[in-house]
Amino acid sequence: MQEFASQLTFSTLVTTLRSAGCVFAEDEAELLLSAAAGPAELAALLERRVSGLPLEHVIGWAEFCGLRILVDPGVFVPRRRTEFLVRQAASLAPDRAVVVDLCCGTGALGRALASSLREVELHAADVEPAAVRCARRNVGGLGTVYEGDLFEPLPRSLRGRVDVLLANVPYVPTDDVELLPAEARVHEPRVALDGGGDGLDVLRRVVAEATDWLAPGGSLLVETSERQAARARETVGSTGLAARVVVSEELYATVVVGTRPR
Repeated sequence: MQEFASQLTFSTLVTTLRSAGCVFAEDEAELLLSAAAGPAELAALLERRVSGLPLEHVIGWAEFCGLRILVDPGVFVPRRRTEFLVRQAASLAPDRAVVVDLCCGTGALGRALASSLREVELHAADVEPAAVRCARRNVGGLGTVYEGDLFEPLPRSLRGRVDVLLANVPYVPTDDVELLPAEARVHEPRVALDGGGDGLDVLRRVVAEATDWLAPGGSLLVETSERQAARARETVGSTGLAARVVVSEELYATVVVGTRPR
């Protein structure tokens, strides 16, 4: 290992990463170089990446909305396309916003939104203990992170007060989970990926309670796939929320927004 480590150059890194199937080998090589304290650590990081571990788990962070978000092993990695959901949320948030981030994972969405607002009361929750620990490190003093299933751990005092409800629920149909890249399928928790038979099971559970938690004029925002958009919009609108679909072709992102009437 020591001899191999001493021979690692940028070009060697790129070649090794590309041979392992890394599409953005040059960018990944730069990140590995910046993350390693020395040749031995660089070789160890490269070995972990080549073995199939997500880059974000290897270096310990992901860039999201211009922020460095800590990502622990076994925690869902925030996707760049989800930045579109945060931007939509920011455009809807009032000056003094009460924000809830459900299925928060690393806490990236809540932190990014809170960082873009002048004044915010932030609450986040996830059912995965590892995700909760990670989110607490990322959210820090910006808000409170709870462990539990969807709305269950949230303070009852939030009912009827939430201006922005972020719910980045899992939406991959159960039968499609095995078709996901190994980086997600093997190294991320299934509970963060599997949305049930048609991919909308968790969304239905969120929508069933969302109106009770939203303030008048408050909005629920969820990410979905292009092929699920029509059904997701129908689901969000089924309890009286005014539902619409917004799309970013640049980020290949589809978001359903449901607003409680005033």
